[in-house]
Amino acid sequence: MRLAEGNDDAATAAIRRVVGETTEPLKRARLLPAYVKIMLDIGDIQEARSACRELKEISARYESGMLGAISAHAEGAVELADGDAQAALLALRRAWQVWQELEAPYEVARVRVLLGLACRALGDDDTAALELEAARGVFAQLGAAPDLARVDSLRRRAPSVDDHGLTERELQVLSLVASGETNKAIASELVLSERTVDRHVSNIFTKLDVSSRAAATAYAYKHQLV
Repeated sequence: MRLAEGNDDAATAAIRRVVGETTEPLKRARLLPAYVKIMLDIGDIQEARSACRELKEISARYESGMLGAISAHAEGAVELADGDAQAALLALRRAWQVWQELEAPYEVARVRVLLGLACRALGDDDTAALELEAARGVFAQLGAAPDLARVDSLRRRAPSVDDHGLTERELQVLSLVASGETNKAIASELVLSERTVDRHVSNIFTKLDVSSRAAATAYAYKHQLV
């Protein structure tokens, strides 16, 4: 709920506390997907990847198809956020197959959104459009309004735009950096801590191979990222 409200800091504190208090593997497996999502949203890819490894280990230990799908879904999200769309596709297709077999339409649709983004990152705009449209149809049928809104937002974006490995949150931060906002101002506008914004800016510099805000701004305008 805190994440949906845009309060990343509260969501981060809550999930870290709950995961830290939970030791039973299957209970942790129910929490770790949310942990991965929140870590990706605040730009901490290494923490997200660590949680993915734990999910994979738990899945292997219990030989559960559902846990395997959850693990592969999380792995795909991490690889996509880390800029490896090809690795993301492999993991996401595994998740998609299992969710199909389990007849879990909502989870299938969530995976198809990521499949669409991975295909888009690889330049396959036609397949990306098909995946996003299929996901949208399921969300509409299920009345999943927040998911529907997100897919519509993704579909409105020009499919030829290359995000250069940046996550949605990093693109938001980059847009504000390019408009001349300080990290403090960005933190206030996005309801984040300055430390989280610092991490996002550092990730942006690394992914764009730049070393200053001015260079990041020039890159953003040159490549139509803002």
